[in-house]
Amino acid sequence: MTATERRDSSGDAAGDAAGVTAGAAAEPVVGTVERNRRPARWFHAGVYLTVIVLLITGWWLLLGNEGSPSVVAQVTGVSDADVHTVTGWVLAGLTVLAVVVGARGWRTFWRETFRVEHGDAAWFRTWPAAILTGRFGRHEGRFDPGQRIANLVLVATLLALVVSGVGLALVSGGPAFVWFAAVHRWSTYVVTPVVVGHVIIASGILPGYRGVWRAMHLGGKLHERDAQRVWPGWTERTTGHAHNPRHRR
Repeated sequence: MTATERRDSSGDAAGDAAGVTAGAAAEPVVGTVERNRRPARWFHAGVYLTVIVLLITGWWLLLGNEGSPSVVAQVTGVSDADVHTVTGWVLAGLTVLAVVVGARGWRTFWRETFRVEHGDAAWFRTWPAAILTGRFGRHEGRFDPGQRIANLVLVATLLALVVSGVGLALVSGGPAFVWFAAVHRWSTYVVTPVVVGHVIIASGILPGYRGVWRAMHLGGKLHERDAQRVWPGWTERTTGHAHNPRHRR
């Protein structure tokens, strides 16, 4: 064999090896990863069910339909005002329960929510296209940058709604009642689009977020490839598997 032939043969072997390596890297990730444990899933379910009922009945009353029962009132046989009040107390109870029982979980939640990374701005620049393509920017946190902002808005507004709602239930009139009513109304204006956006994203109907609904349902386990696409850094730490090449900087 000539020197040229030996070089060609070596080059072919190297090319074959590179092709195998590239093929292995491109091989889709299989298996599942647990995103949320049972206590978190049950708490989340309790919160979103009560919030949905509160938003439906609250907006119904806010738009001046108190004399005409909403679908919720027709199904329950209870007036919208009473359904709204009782459901508000349930949400207040869930809030207290979370504070008392879930101290450890809240520490993790706040630590990850206030996380700031160098690539956050780049993540936001690519996000509009990524909701369709799935090519999100790289981040290392449990929550992506958009989730961190949504967490702050949701917690602040839901807490304002709970506190002002309790105030409205306990105060019959006067300046305090007027103030509680204003806080309750404006908090509703702010929280509504955030909740709607959260539901759209979490449902997985957007191509970039397909499969993420499993994170809070069906055991809290989602396909690893879906977790890797949305939360690459967290998925790597949880599974010990290398990240998808599309997330490399």
